Amino acid sequence: MIHHVELTQSVLQYIRDSSVRDNDILRDLREETSKLPLRTMQIPPEQGQLLSLLVRLIGARKTLEVGVFTGYSTLCTALALPADGRVIACDLSEEWVSIARRYWQRAGVADRIEVRLGDAHHSLEALVASEHRGTFDLAFIDADKESYDFYYEHALRLVRPGGLIILDNTLWSGKVADPSVVGDPETDSLRRINAKLLTDERVDVSMLPIADGLTFARKR
Repeated sequence: MIHHVELTQSVLQYIRDSSVRDNDILRDLREETSKLPLRTMQIPPEQGQLLSLLVRLIGARKTLEVGVFTGYSTLCTALALPADGRVIACDLSEEWVSIARRYWQRAGVADRIEVRLGDAHHSLEALVASEHRGTFDLAFIDADKESYDFYYEHALRLVRPGGLIILDNTLWSGKVADPSVVGDPETDSLRRINAKLLTDERVDVSMLPIADGLTFARKR
């Protein structure tokens, strides 16, 4: 018999109370971000902890992030890296990254994080054209949804064979599965990348209903 647990708010809170190993810096960053108009862009703590676990599981030393916002996922990643590990993080907004830098510094991991500020399309093109191609262990994509195919293709060039690409928001509040949602560019883009990943022989793939949908693609 297959049992499915409905993810109510009480169940979600139980998950957080029972499994999230938090610290003051992560809590304070979440608290500050929760007061911002775009607070829903921040990943939840259980997702951040999963990201940290995956970094450790694959023994990552070098990771890529496309989309930083206030730096919560970047901080979770950097804290899980070895002391000589490195994150290259791409974002467009100095306003948000300036918040992130304070917490990275406070956590003692600022020296592990290199920010490429500007259009992520240009940043990724520059990385692909450099010595960084094929050197990343993990890439986390959580930026503008209409560019997900571009970000995925470039991440695929940047990640080593056996490396992991994680795409956030691939369920998009359920809109991708709702046939009544028509003509929305973000939803359409996510539907296309989801369909592409299903048949992409370059990767092993799994989509899970974690937070707003997480898709894991392991480069073959």
